[in-house]
Amino acid sequence: MKSIAVLLTVHNRKTQTLQCLRHLFAQQDVEDYQREVYLTDDGCTDGTAQAVAGLYPAVHIVKGNGALFWNGGMYKAWQAAAKAKHHDFYLWLNDDTTLHTDALSVLLHTAAQLQHRCIIVGTTAAGNNNAITYGGRNRKNGLIIPADTWQPCDFFNGNIVLIPDYVFAKVGMNDPVFRHALGDFDYGLRAAGMGMKSYVAPGILGVCDSHEKRPVWCDPEKPLAKRWKAFRTPLGLNPEEYFIFERRHNGLFKAMFHYCTNHLRVFLPELWK
Repeated sequence: MKSIAVLLTVHNRKTQTLQCLRHLFAQQDVEDYQREVYLTDDGCTDGTAQAVAGLYPAVHIVKGNGALFWNGGMYKAWQAAAKAKHHDFYLWLNDDTTLHTDALSVLLHTAAQLQHRCIIVGTTAAGNNNAITYGGRNRKNGLIIPADTWQPCDFFNGNIVLIPDYVFAKVGMNDPVFRHALGDFDYGLRAAGMGMKSYVAPGILGVCDSHEKRPVWCDPEKPLAKRWKAFRTPLGLNPEEYFIFERRHNGLFKAMFHYCTNHLRVFLPELWK
């Protein structure tokens, strides 16, 4: 039987994690595909791992050290999945994302139409107003609104992403040099640079509320010490990681320019509207 390795990383969001898994296992039957879940428990202290093990004993729980964050945790889950056995697909899934009942079948159907050689991205919408929140993106126009058929994209958010073994064999895993953010964007852009194509699947495939708000590191209402601390953390705009990303995909000059302006913005955020 063909298999899909579902990759998640979790940290102290027990209710959301269990809801995510409940909707994953409630997916419409997908013929000939077995689902195996690899979940990184990145130092949960709220009983998430124990609850998952009790309700879903088949889930492979991978222990983290509490400092992996999103990209590091996904990398560790992917390592475990790839080491365990051959999988036909790898599905990235955020634990704050609730899949629609037909999400997996839409992803697989789209992948089949594209001969199982392309990355397939699922789009999420907010639960309260159905506004598009995460999914495939283009460099010029940003988030792509899903249509009735698949559409090409340049890179993507990592909420719902189906990666066939064909792509994995050529691109490999997400780069652990990025601890939290940028790992998903980097993967899509690296894949494109290797000739792999990414497409947005038809329709909205899940619910995930937007987390976008003014970051602490550039909020003029926050004190400088707090802005600086946030700037340096993986959850902020870690400047060294951002420099690596920019240099890799936008060139050295732009990387140096943004390295300087981002530091300036920490100290003088009121210059930016």
